[in-house]
Amino acid sequence: VYQALWALLKIGLDHLKVFELLESSTGLADRVKENTAYFREAMARTGFRIAGADHPITPIMLDDAALASRFADAILDNGVCVIGFSIPVVPQGKARILLQISPAHTREDLEFAIAKFGEVKFEMKISTAKAKPSQIK
Repeated sequence: VYQALWALLKIGLDHLKVFELLESSTGLADRVKENTAYFREAMARTGFRIAGADHPITPIMLDDAALASRFADAILDNGVCVIGFSIPVVPQGKARILLQISPAHTREDLEFAIAKFGEVKFEMKISTAKAKPSQIK
């Protein structure tokens, strides 16, 4: 019981620190917004369809479940942490790869990921429609 109580207390204190950090400055929120906008626009220019508008959880739409799985594996092998989602998690024909953009990502991190997505797209001979992030729902 003591150990469980101590763990809960530690979690609570950690959460208080997070709130203190968020209340003291908008720097982290501003940074994640900047990173998200940069990544989404660059990925769209590279020819990927991005679902949603401006959320840091960035769905790269590939539609085909098998393709999304192979693509996610290839991206992981190239050093970019992603997760592929297909049925039953998302509707059939709406398979995607999810990335989480963070304020800790540097511009170099984002450029690395964008380059790797482009390389894997080329290697796998994938043709995707170009669209602005706000055009994909």
